[in-house]
Amino acid sequence: MLYPSIDKLMNVIDSKYSLVTVAAKRARKLQEDHNPQLEKYRSHKFVGKALEEIYNGVLTMKEPDGDESEDEAKQDPA
Repeated sequence: MLYPSIDKLMNVIDSKYSLVTVAAKRARKLQEDHNPQLEKYRSHKFVGKALEEIYNGVLTMKEPDGDESEDEAKQDPA
């Protein structure tokens, strides 16, 4: 069984796509750097640890600035 549940995680980050993206990036960092943010984890796998960090509020998603249009946000500043 997944801890924390998807329902609880969706209360923290409201998009499944964003949740997966944030968790995957953090799982890779955990695997590379071995820098835990919680004292104790229930999960032994990196993705599970990342999800626990999200649920406990240690890891959050950065919101994009609202004054840029979607097309401008995608362009590289050259």
